[in-house]
Amino acid sequence: MAIKAYLYNKCDTCRKAKKWMQDEGVGFEEIPIVDAPPSKEELRRIWKASGLDLRKLFNVSGVQYRELGLKDKLPTMSDEEMLELLASNGKLIKRPLITNDETVTLGFKAEELEKAWGGK
Repeated sequence: MAIKAYLYNKCDTCRKAKKWMQDEGVGFEEIPIVDAPPSKEELRRIWKASGLDLRKLFNVSGVQYRELGLKDKLPTMSDEEMLELLASNGKLIKRPLITNDETVTLGFKAEELEKAWGGK
C-alpha cells in the first residue's frame, strides 16, 4: 500500500518529517495538504485506522482553529460536521499526516515514524 504524506511546505514539522523519510529511504507520495486536503471519506478512513479521537486530527495550534473558535465548538459538533470541516480546509488538519490507509502518523516524532514506516 502506497504511503501518502500530506504536507505543507511552510511547516517546519512537515519539512522535518519529509527529510526524515527521504533520509531513511521511505518512499511516499507528497500531497500538499492545503491545496489538496483529504476528502471527507479519506479522512473517515484515516480516522478509523488511527484509532484516535476525531478531535486529535485538528491542528489546535493553527491560526484558523483559533479564528473559528473551534476549541469551544468541537465538543458539540457531530463526527460528520467535524469531517466536513477538516475536508474543507487543509490548514485545520494536524500535520504532517502520513498514512497508507492502515497505519497513520500525525506530527513529527522520529521514533513514531521509525515504528510506523521503518527506514534503513
